[in-house]
Amino acid sequence: MIRSEILRDIAPILRDQLVVCNIGIPSQELHAIDDQPTNFYMLGTMGLASSIGLGLALSQPKTVIVIDGDGSILTNMGTLPTIANNVADNYILMIIDNGSYGSTGDQPTYTGKKTSLAGVAKACGCENVIECQDVDTGEVLQKAIDSKQMHVIVVKCDSGNAKMPVITMDPVVIRHRFMEAVKA
Repeated sequence: MIRSEILRDIAPILRDQLVVCNIGIPSQELHAIDDQPTNFYMLGTMGLASSIGLGLALSQPKTVIVIDGDGSILTNMGTLPTIANNVADNYILMIIDNGSYGSTGDQPTYTGKKTSLAGVAKACGCENVIECQDVDTGEVLQKAIDSKQMHVIVVKCDSGNAKMPVITMDPVVIRHRFMEAVKA
């Protein structure tokens, strides 16, 4: 499976949650598959979805799911020890690990070689770290939500991007409708 197929599979699970989605193509894919006011689409800040999601989880009680990528996590490795040391039981970091920088042309990342993001997360002190295959994502995600404990889920999948339209919604509108959804 590629990332867009995973997003299509888990869209019904995401619908009732606050979602912060990684920059570029992942946000475009989620927006095209199932746009919701509870989805915050990152349009230009690589590596910060996990940090923004953690801050959101620490500041309010609703479940926050961050959809991030291996490339973005690798550009902000400081996020994993921050997550480990600031536990928010309403926070789930789902790293879709396709072994590539998907939004910039599918250049390979080191997770396709020796680097294990699940291993890095555990070494940073994160608890409830699960590595799963793409086909198991929905089941693993639902169990994490039901547990009401912070999780880091590393989803191993194939590299590739679906052809999706660019998000034409103004970033100010995205932010406003998301903030209204957080308040609701």
